[in-house]
Formats: sequence, structure tokens, C-alpha cells
Amino acid sequence: MGVAIVIVNHITKLPTMLHEVLPSHTTMPVDLISENLLIEPNRVFIIPENRDLHVHNGEFHLKPISKPRGWPDVITVFLRSLTHHWDGKLIAVIVSGYDGDGAAALCGIKEVGGITIAQKLDTALQPDMPESAIETGYIDFVLSPENIAQEIMRIARVEA
Repeated sequence: MGVAIVIVNHITKLPTMLHEVLPSHTTMPVDLISENLLIEPNRVFIIPENRDLHVHNGEFHLKPISKPRGWPDVITVFLRSLTHHWDGKLIAVIVSGYDGDGAAALCGIKEVGGITIAQKLDTALQPDMPESAIETGYIDFVLSPENIAQEIMRIARVEA
């Protein structure tokens, strides 16, 4: 598709296994993000546990988690970093999860010309995050997981 896919989840205490599970479901290389890892297209990047994720000069930077108690805001932190330090096209996708992480950064994504997608509520195991995102008024598309993937591919083809 010519895009980098970054998965930012709320894992704070236990190590994620996504970088071991996802390779059997995609032909793209899957990397657990490490400090100064170069952001490259046609790769999947996974945030490690208990870290905030930032971007600068085309690289990932990890910092200690800024909200260690309660539901973390790692998605908001990452999206805000993108709006300040990334000059490429942005597509932000908010899917099933607790609390409203990510919603507060959607205005910034729209301000820099990004596209925003939320998971359709009746398809979300935990609809708090997509519901909070939709309530901001900054969501372009509300789609099922299958349609999210199709829309990302459509956008990637149009932007190429």
C-alpha cells in the first residue's frame, strides 16, 4: 500500500505479543518499535508496553508513559506527536477500547489535513474509544473493521 501502519494499544504492564502474532496474518514485516527505529512504508509497527510513542525526523522515539495510573492516553500522545512532527499523509483510526484515548487529538489530525476513521459502534467489543471519537465531530468515516481496511487501501491508492 505504500503506507506505514502503527498500532498503538493500551498495553502498560504486560509485554505485547502482537509482533509475534501478526506476521502470520500479513505479508508486511512486523516490528516491535525500538528507540530511533526508522519509519518506513509497507511495514507494521507495534508500540511496546508501558511507553509513550513520539515521532521526530522520520524516527520513532519512546518515552516513559506519561499517565501511569488509570487508562493511559498513549494514543492521544502519539497522534499529537504526529501532528507536530510528521509532514506526510495521516490516517488516524480509533477502534474498540476503554475510555476515550485518541479523541482529544483528532482535531489536530484534521487541522493538518489528515483523515479520521472510527470503528462502527455495534462492531466494537468495547465502544468507549470509538464513541468518544465520534462525539468530537472530527471523524470522517464510521466503519466496520473490514471496511476500515478497505478504506485505508482506497485512500492509499488515491494518494499514490
